[in-house]
Amino acid sequence: MSLIHRTAAELADALAAGETTSVELTQAYLDRIAAVDGAVHAFLHVDAEGALAQAAASDARRASGTLLSALDGVPIAVKDVLATEGLPTTCGSKILEGWIPPYDATVVRRLREAGLPILGKTNMDEFAMGSSTEHSAYGATHNPWDLDRIPGGSGGGSAAAVAAFEAPLAIGTDTGGSIRQPGAVTGTVGVKPTYGGVSRYGLVALANSLDQAGPVTRTVLDSALLHEVIGGHDPMDSTSIDQPLPDLVAAAKQGATGDLTGLRVGVISELSGDGWQPGVMARFQESVDLLVKAGAEVVEVSCPHFVHAMAAYYLILPAEASSNLAKFDAMRYGLRVWPEGKPDASAEEVMRATRDAGFGDEVKRRIILGTYALSSGYYDAYYGQAQKVRTLISRDFEAAFEKADVLVSPTAPTTAFKLGEKLDDPIAMYLNDLATIPANLAGVPGISVPSGLAEEDGLPAGFQILAPALADDRCYRVGAALEAALLEQWGGPLLDQAPTLEGAAR
Repeated sequence: MSLIHRTAAELADALAAGETTSVELTQAYLDRIAAVDGAVHAFLHVDAEGALAQAAASDARRASGTLLSALDGVPIAVKDVLATEGLPTTCGSKILEGWIPPYDATVVRRLREAGLPILGKTNMDEFAMGSSTEHSAYGATHNPWDLDRIPGGSGGGSAAAVAAFEAPLAIGTDTGGSIRQPGAVTGTVGVKPTYGGVSRYGLVALANSLDQAGPVTRTVLDSALLHEVIGGHDPMDSTSIDQPLPDLVAAAKQGATGDLTGLRVGVISELSGDGWQPGVMARFQESVDLLVKAGAEVVEVSCPHFVHAMAAYYLILPAEASSNLAKFDAMRYGLRVWPEGKPDASAEEVMRATRDAGFGDEVKRRIILGTYALSSGYYDAYYGQAQKVRTLISRDFEAAFEKADVLVSPTAPTTAFKLGEKLDDPIAMYLNDLATIPANLAGVPGISVPSGLAEEDGLPAGFQILAPALADDRCYRVGAALEAALLEQWGGPLLDQAPTLEGAAR
């Protein structure tokens, strides 16, 4: 097996055994990026010089016996919504083109402190607004399984980088499913931690009460290893939870033994039925059956207010986004566009021209919707009501977790759709996050694990596992148990069945 096809845990073992060096490993991934990213477009910026320098420093530490973490020397890609000192951070938007932050986000700082070389910044829907990574101002990312299909969104760049073997690990962010949904359609593992379990300091905000950074990897164990690097309390983030993470790696290793005796798994009745792709549902049911074989007890649970989750989300998110994006005003940083034919234009006119040129259609749509929802006379009718629905959804989770230790559903209703297929239908696009949005509204953790290939198109489907807040370890235990059972069934990792992309070009 070539270096780039190994899991992050296997690469860490290879480094420890002296089979390779971090420089050799990092160069192998940089070579892979050079070979296939013209077709995939997972990256917006590749920092070859910086990554190799960090890799050389890792090799020096290893030689002196002063490693920083278990993943020291294993490269990683970072979604372009996290501030990176000295590297561009554009959030997939023209309005931030060329902006280089003077500081690192806490997640990025912890990656550096753990010794992971940063390969570069990955593509995303502009300001994380989208479900397909087609709304990037710098062009769409392509799904490595089929280059004519979407890789999910908004974090399609991170998921595609892992699926195309351009990086062994990546960081994404999940506001309504933007780690889990791309994971499902690219055959990767995506984790949304408990809200507040991973610092949001330095994460360019879309919706403060929903955003959460998390791992994108090939395996559940790799996600647990990465989660333990980036997680934990951060005094720089007022929403950060001041308590230690559970032992996530131990939970993943326990789950990999395949024993779930005594565990109660709740199948959410509202997240299935009409509109769900038959092949996705078939893989989901097979996965539930495998959990039963591992000793789990399966019960059906009802979360009646989940049917209102999408409507509530698309009032809360735009409201917060419209407020957050007000700071992009052409006055302090980023793009500045002077109105044509107005040499004495006012600040308001410059701001209007800049925001018109700098923001894409989807961002403008959500700013307008959010501003309307917060306006005088409509706040109580729309935003206020949406927050009440959010409370009801949280209560649905509480009631369901009294009957089950974890809740499960398909991660997304369908496999990856074709590029351009839903660009003119925002509602159809939004429906891709139907199963993932409730977890963000309630702040609970979730993981998407590949569940196999749908018969209709041979594309990956995902299996979502949700746990109570602060019980992220349950996601890892159940996810690893399912992964182990499926690996035995498939005879190897699902990504090994993906196209090689050799010679691919766009």
